[in-house]
Amino acid sequence: MTEIIPVQTGRPYDIHLGRGILNDIGSLAASVARTKKAVIVTDTNVGPLYGAQVRASLEAAGFEAPLYAFEAGEASKNMQTLLALYSFFAQSDLTRADLVIALGGGVVGDAAGFAAATYMRGVDFIQVPTTLLAQVDSSVGGKTAVDLPEGKNLAGAFWQPRMVICDPDVLHTLDAENIACGMGEIVKHACIRSQPLYDQLVACDDLPAALPAIIAENVKIKRDVVEHDEREKGERMLLNFGHTLGHAVEKCLHYNGISHGAAVAVGMHLITRYAEKNGLTPVGTVTQIDTLLTKYHLPIDCPLPLTNVVHAAQNDKKRAGGNINLVLLRGIGDAFVHTLPIADLPAFFGV
Repeated sequence: MTEIIPVQTGRPYDIHLGRGILNDIGSLAASVARTKKAVIVTDTNVGPLYGAQVRASLEAAGFEAPLYAFEAGEASKNMQTLLALYSFFAQSDLTRADLVIALGGGVVGDAAGFAAATYMRGVDFIQVPTTLLAQVDSSVGGKTAVDLPEGKNLAGAFWQPRMVICDPDVLHTLDAENIACGMGEIVKHACIRSQPLYDQLVACDDLPAALPAIIAENVKIKRDVVEHDEREKGERMLLNFGHTLGHAVEKCLHYNGISHGAAVAVGMHLITRYAEKNGLTPVGTVTQIDTLLTKYHLPIDCPLPLTNVVHAAQNDKKRAGGNINLVLLRGIGDAFVHTLPIADLPAFFGV
C-alpha cells in the first residue's frame, strides 16, 4: 500500500511511500514530467543494484533515460563531481523542461539536486532515496549542496524536488552501519519534536518490521518543520540539533571513517551534555538520548580532541555574523535555538 504525504512548500510536491514502489517510477515521473527525457544520477554502489530497474521503468513509460554514476561516498560530494554532472547533462542534451532523477543516498541527492538547481538556472528533479538516512531526512525539504575543503555543504541551494519516491524495500541491501546512520537522524527527530516517537523507539523490539511506519512518522515531522520555515530562517534551524558539532567531526576526519548519522549522534550527545553543564537543559536529558543512541548502535564518544572539534565548529555555516546558533533541548521533544557569540563557544565547552 502506498502512502502519499503532501508537502506544501513554495513548490508543492508529494512524497510517495510504499513497498515495491520503485517499479512504478516511470509512471510516477510521467505524472509530473513536461518531456520524455530523464537523466538518472546515481553512484557506484546504488547503480549496480537499482540503476537497470529504474531505467527500465522509465523507458517503459516512454522516457529516454541516460544514466551517470559517480564514485560512492561523501568524498565525492564536491565541485569536481558537480562539474562532471554539468558536462553529462550537456552531453545528454538536457533542457530546462527535462528531469533529473536522483537515485541514491544523501550524497547523490545533495549533489544531483544542486546540479539540477543550477544547471540552466534550474531543472526539475525527483528524489529516489535508497538509504534510511536519505528516506527520513535529506530527500525531504529541498536542501541541496556539495562540500568545500573549508566545510560541509558550503555551496548549495534550496531547490524543492517535484516528487520523492520512497521504497522501504530497498533498505534490505544496507549493512548495519548504514541502518545505524539513518537511526541517528530518526533519534534527532524524536529529540526535537516527538516524545511519542522517542517512546516508540525505546519500546521497539523489531526494527525491520517497524521501519515503514517509523519512516512515515519521520517524514511527517520534517515535512511539518519545512512547511513552516522553508528557507531556514527560524523553526527549521531545529533540524540542526547535533549537526554543528557533528559536521565539525566529519570535517576534522576529512569525511572518512565516520558516517553522517554517527557524527550527528556524537554531536547530540556532546551538545546536550554541555548544555546540561551550562544549566540550559535539564540534567538527565543526555542520559535519555544516550539510551537510544546505544540501543541503535550509535557512538556517543568523540573520536577527536574536543578542542579540535570546537575550533572546526567555529566555521560552521550556522553562524550569523559574530554569533552561532546552537540547537538545545528543554527536554525530549522540545528543542530551542540558543544564540551564542562565536568567541564564547570554547568556554561553553570548557576548552
